[in-house]
Formats: sequence, structure tokens, C-alpha cells
Amino acid sequence: MGTSTAYSGPGGSTPLIPSWLEPDTAAPSPTNSPEEVPPGGIPQAPEDRPALVLPANPNRFGSVRTNLTKFARSGGTDKASLGRAISGYVSKSSGGARQAAIRMGASRQAGAALYSFLSSVQANGVSETLRQLNLESLADRPINEVFLGLVDHICPDGGTVDEGIAREAFIESMIELTNQGFTDLNALTPEQIQTVFEMFATNAIEARLCNDIGTKAVIMPANAQAAITLQMQLRDFIRNAVSDALAKALEETKVLSQNQVLVFVDSVYERAFGILQVLGDTEANQ
Repeated sequence: MGTSTAYSGPGGSTPLIPSWLEPDTAAPSPTNSPEEVPPGGIPQAPEDRPALVLPANPNRFGSVRTNLTKFARSGGTDKASLGRAISGYVSKSSGGARQAAIRMGASRQAGAALYSFLSSVQANGVSETLRQLNLESLADRPINEVFLGLVDHICPDGGTVDEGIAREAFIESMIELTNQGFTDLNALTPEQIQTVFEMFATNAIEARLCNDIGTKAVIMPANAQAAITLQMQLRDFIRNAVSDALAKALEETKVLSQNQVLVFVDSVYERAFGILQVLGDTEANQ
């Protein structure tokens, strides 16, 4: 694959890690000072004071970075390193599939809002669904304008990295959808609803992983096309897991009520991370 260089952000090539993502720099909650006993008094009971919150290990993504760098340096041939990176990200760095799903944060609510919108469109039509959202003016607009107008409804912007991940995943999914030639929301089928949600969840998980391991932390090939290929391999790996997770969740839940959608989305994320760990272990051991 030629000479590899330390990747330092976009500069004429496509990064594995989106440059707009920044590592989570939120300060850990302060810990309590040693117990003080007043004269003639008794120590404060543990239940009477704030719970001790331990800061996360800042090095917990180190092995993930190392294995992704090995994968990148190989030009995409070292599938074992990719497998170890993905499996380690879920099992060790994130604390398991359930915790990894919980860490999806705003992408959970955004996924539920997107799925609800698409289901309503299929059941009630575009015009009625947009009317219920006070977005009637978008009813006769091209599909790309409809999606653009939906951004703040699907992914409210609070300015956090977590919310930025959800918005970027939504926008990328809509671009991908329109590039595939889908133009008529009124002709939406159940299969297309699954495809759109699958795109969103895949993009959200990829962005979450890339943000977690840190910007400019992976050594990338100098060749731009090689970098694109690596990114697509990572995305395909994630999408296969999301596709399997979504199919299994839909087998168990044929009809979703409005208040069941978030639970359904959470189950898809948790299943997807569990499948990612299994797929990663399989690649690592081949």
C-alpha cells in the first residue's frame, strides 16, 4: 500500500475518523473528600451524600486505536486486527453490548424519531405526517428539502458532540438515500423503512466509535483512495451487524406502538453491538 504517514486530519484525502468529531473532554464528577467527624458526632452515612463517580480510564481505547492502525497500515488486508479492534471496543472499552448501546445517547432518540416518522409516512402519507409536525410547507417539496427540514425535528441541536453525531448520521443517511435514487416518500415500503434506519444506525455507530478513539489517532495510508477503501470496509462491517440485529428485532416485534419505538431502537443497538463483538472475535481468530 506504499508509505504510511501519521494521519493529521482531512487534507485532500478521506479520513477514517471524521474531522469534525472531537474527543469527549467532559470533566469527571468530583469525588468526595475524606469523611469528617464533628466533635461528639457520627460519620455521615454513605447514603446521605452524593454517590462516588469514578472517572473513566482515559486509556481504555488504546488497544482499539492500535489495532485499527494495524488494519489501516495493512491496506485493509489485516482483517484480524479489524476484528480485534471492533471486539475490544465493545467488550472492553465500552463495557459490553448493553453499555455500548446506552452510550449511543442522542442517536437513540434520533433513531426512534426517524423510525416513527417513516412509519407514519407509510401509514398516513407525507402530507398528514408533516401536518402533525407543523411542517405542512414541506409537503410538496423535493425529498432532499423535506429531509433538510426534518433535521431539527429528528436530531435537535443542543451543541454537544453526542448530538452532533446524531445529526451527522442523519444527514449522511439522507444523502446516501437520495444518491440511490429514492425520491418519492409517498411510495415508501416497509423494506425501505428498514433500509433507511439501517443506514442511520450504521452511520451513528461508526461516528460514535471514531469519536471515542479520538481525532487524528489512527495512522492512515497516504493514498486517498486507500483511505476511502478502509473507511468503507469499516462501515460494511458495522452495517452487516446492524442489518442482522434489525432483522432479528423485527421478527420479534411485528407492530410497534408509538411508545415502543425507543425500546425497539435500543434493542437494535444492543443486538448490533453484540453481533459486532461476535463478528470481531471470529475475524480475530481466523
